[in-house]
Amino acid sequence: MARRAVGGTGVKGARRPEVRLPVLEPYEGGELEPDGDYDGLELRDADFTGQDGSGARFMDCALTGCALDETRLRHARVLDSILTGVRGVGTDLAEATLRDVELADARLGGPQMHGAVLERVLIRGGKIDYLNLRTARLRDVVFEGCVLVEPDFGGARLERVEFVDCALKSADFHAATLTDVDLRGAASLDISRGLDRLSGAVISTAQLLDLAPVLAAQWGIRVEG
Repeated sequence: MARRAVGGTGVKGARRPEVRLPVLEPYEGGELEPDGDYDGLELRDADFTGQDGSGARFMDCALTGCALDETRLRHARVLDSILTGVRGVGTDLAEATLRDVELADARLGGPQMHGAVLERVLIRGGKIDYLNLRTARLRDVVFEGCVLVEPDFGGARLERVEFVDCALKSADFHAATLTDVDLRGAASLDISRGLDRLSGAVISTAQLLDLAPVLAAQWGIRVEG
């Protein structure tokens, strides 16, 4: 199940996930396995540093306080799951699929999610540095109350994506395609590249004024006085 957020006039709101986990079994430990199948598990304070879970499937799972430094999860599928307080540097989620997922209070550095598919995903709280979403597909995704430092959306496709009380610092939208992307709720909005790709987004008047110097520089307009 998912519920649709209320968007502004002319903007379709994102459908937020409504994850209802069943009674979970505790994870018994051990290393992740490539193409492993993890169903209905509670993974709490596990250290998956450097482990290989490429192609694994996580269904109806709760991951809480897990370490994901250099964890390889390429092509993994995370479905109907809640991740809380996960942390890590260099987590590899390239070409992974996240569907009906809540990610809360994460602290991640340089996560690789290029080519990934995110559908009905809520990213709430926490801080993510150098998020690589190049050529990813985001549909019904909400970034809420989080800090994104130099996120790279280059070549990505964003549809019904919302930024709510979220700080965007030096965001790159180069070659991205945006449809019904609502940036008005962003607590701060700093775009380093790709201003010309914002035709499918909506921003506030105040944000437009904040972006005016960058727009003027890009268009070669000299502002004096």
